[in-house]
This record gives sequence, structure tokens and C-alpha cells, in this order.
Amino acid sequence: MRKAVLAVFLLSFGISLHAQEVTLRHALSARNLDTLSTLVVRFNAAQKGKGKVVLQDIKSANDGRHLPHMALLDSDDSITFFGTLPRFKPLYQAMKESGVPLDAAGMYPQIAEAMSEKPGQLQALPLGLSLPVIYWNKELFRKAGLAPDTAPRTWHEVQTAAGALNDAGIACPLTSSRFSWVHLENVTTQQGQPIFGQSNRVALNGLINVKHMAMLASWYRSSYFRYYGARSEADARFLSGECAMLTGESSLYADIYAAGRIKAGVGSLPYYEDEYGVTPGNVVPDGAGLWILAGKSKEEYKLMARFVAFLMQPEVQRDWVKGTGYLPMTAQAIAALRESGAPPAVLDAAARRLSIRSDKPRLKSGALLTRLRDNIGEQIELVWRDKISAKQALDVAMQRVNAIAIKQ
Repeated sequence: MRKAVLAVFLLSFGISLHAQEVTLRHALSARNLDTLSTLVVRFNAAQKGKGKVVLQDIKSANDGRHLPHMALLDSDDSITFFGTLPRFKPLYQAMKESGVPLDAAGMYPQIAEAMSEKPGQLQALPLGLSLPVIYWNKELFRKAGLAPDTAPRTWHEVQTAAGALNDAGIACPLTSSRFSWVHLENVTTQQGQPIFGQSNRVALNGLINVKHMAMLASWYRSSYFRYYGARSEADARFLSGECAMLTGESSLYADIYAAGRIKAGVGSLPYYEDEYGVTPGNVVPDGAGLWILAGKSKEEYKLMARFVAFLMQPEVQRDWVKGTGYLPMTAQAIAALRESGAPPAVLDAAARRLSIRSDKPRLKSGALLTRLRDNIGEQIELVWRDKISAKQALDVAMQRVNAIAIKQ
């Protein structure tokens, strides 16, 4: 009886006997997980018993019926994370309803655009974004007689390096993770080509796309290029020292540095120097966002909003970027990194790139982008097996994606 009276008394003052808990599902490991865990501990301590974020590894989430409150994921991985495509609550809406400010305008344009359907309307917090880059194994370059400290700048130079590596007995001269993002979406923007054509249809089957896919197919047949999957399967092959070059995410450098198994260099994504209108630096970031799931309680959304605001603090951003290698979201985060001793030249280059506003429509995280990448993954497998041509693969993928887009 006394406990019941005490409970009523506390609730009348808005005090709960149990701290509010929200679950954050993720697929992080190693340094990235350590960094997130440390930040969650800091946030929970600051709540002084008013709320708590609980981390849930995707490997331990066996019951798909019980969805988390938040998920740190690339939208491509929704099926892996949930076994379905759940409804998400737009971040800007959750923050507004919870009365917690969210300064989307203060984010770098390239960062905010990656997860905004309209200016100022962030769908998720762009917490885990990267830029596409090329890595190379310096020891394997030296073995092949290549300059170990010089990055291949163009696709022609990549081909020359792959040939030398192949001649030197390297079984995997080049591989790639995040295939569609790197070799379709970013090669297109680099060459100044639009991603959308007439009637707002996805048009990643233009001349530059066919040329690039056909070149990769010829490299595949010549054993210059190895393909291990459409997502991040190739990362482990490069980290192990098996592959000499890798195109993929800039954030991988944190893993390379932490592992210490190979000496690697990192350079800008190669480009075609003989194409009209080429802009090598015009690459677009992509990656994981912190997504909020729909159908939760008002109090749960308030706690999630406070957690998002915590993650936006400059010193928190500094620690997150240093620990994971992901891109900083704001100029304040860059300033915090500068004060901590990060290389000024690297920070200046990042700030310049992320400050550029896109002059053409781009693909955004969501169901359409997920379908595109899944279809590209299916069709490119047929190209490697010589079942269809590069042009046929791209045409089929675009037809399927645009058929879905029309129905939406």
C-alpha cells in the first residue's frame, strides 16, 4: 500500500520510478563500437537517472517482432536490421515535437543533403557518412615496382598499376566495396553527368556509366579486378593484405590505422581525364544515419531527441570523428578537431568539400536508393559471369528502379 501511494505521489510530480529506456540497434565493431559505447555512457551519466540509451548489437537481435527505438544503419541494410522495411519517423519532426532544437542549417550542405528530402527536413542524423576514396597497399606497390607513396589519380593509372601488380603475382590487384555508390553514383557526378533524366527518372545508364562498367568487366576478365559483393565485403580483403587497391569509404582509414597490419595510402577517387566537364572532386558522401523508428511514446521521443542533441555537441562530434573516421557534420566539429591537433590541411580540404552545395538533384537515403543498389548488385553479377553486357545490366536495373519509382 505504501509503495502504491509513493508511486502516485512521485508520478504527480512527473517523476518515474523507472528511468526511461530507449534501444539503439547497430552493427558496429572494434574502435567504432568502443567510441559509440563511450559516448552512450557519457550521455546516460548526464541524464542523472532520467533516461538511458541501451545499445543492441544486430547479432543479438534475434526477435524481429521487437523493433528498437533507434538504429544506426545505412538504409540499404534495413532488411538485415529488421527483417522488414519498418516505418521511420523523420528526425526533424521528432525533434520539433519534443521541443529540442535541431540546427540542420548549421550542418555542412553535403552532409545535410545526404539525408534531407527538402532543405531543413533531416530524415535521419547523418552520423556515419564517408566520401569515396582509393586505398593502396604500399608494400604491394613496392613489390610490383610502383611508387609506393603515389596514388593513382585516374582510371588509366589504376589500370596501369593493376597490370603491374598482376604481373608481379598479386592475385587481387583491385577490389571495391559499396559498388553502386562508388562506381555508378560518384563516377556519374564526377563527370558532371545528371543522375536523373527526363521525367525525373534515374538515368545511371548513360555513356559514362556503360564505359566504366565495360572497363571494369574487362578488368575482371583479366584478373585486374576482383569482386566480393555489392556492399562492404571487400574491406576485409584489403585489410588482410590480400588486395593491393580498394575503392571504398574514407572512414575505413580509421580501421586500417588501428589494425596496423598494412601500410596503406589513401587518395581521391580516380576519374576519367579525357571526359568533357570532368570535376574530380565532385563526389557525394553517403553512409549510415541514426534513424528513429515510428510508433514510440512521447516520452521516448523526448529522450531520443536529447540524445541527438548530445551527439551534435562539438566536443562529442570531435570524439566521434576521431574514433571512427566518419565525416564531421558541422564547422564547429571541424574547429574542435583543429583544437585537438588534427592535421590542418586535411581539415581544410574536408571543410571545402563539404561546404559545396549540389547543383544537381542527387539520390537520397530511402527505399528508391535501396532498390537501385540491390538491382545493380543483381545485374552486375551477371556481367561478371558474361551472361549479359554492361549496357544490358544498367538498362535492366534502371527499368526496374524507375518502375518502382512510378508506383510510389
